[in-house]
Amino acid sequence: MNDLTLVLTRAIGTTCRLKDLMSVQNHAADDRLASGDHIYGDWLATGELARLLKIDPSTLRRWRTARPPQGPPFVSVSGRVTLYNATDVDRWLRTRRVDPGQAV
Repeated sequence: MNDLTLVLTRAIGTTCRLKDLMSVQNHAADDRLASGDHIYGDWLATGELARLLKIDPSTLRRWRTARPPQGPPFVSVSGRVTLYNATDVDRWLRTRRVDPGQAV
């Protein structure tokens, strides 16, 4: 478990699912995911991601409809179904990480 996984696991409190989310990049699908082929990765529905991040699903919906859109990358499958790729969410979380020891 890397430091980011440990910190996020403690902060979010969903050890098992978060480990799955954070480790998607580190397994057999690396080559396919790196090439932009996300069909083989783990996908999260709005409610699942909201529970994982401990936010209300309406927050994710608000981020998606903001102009410009905010939050992690998403795929609108239909008017009622939006999915988030675990690898994209992982990358998004890493960009939001603040390390107080590195702050100026």
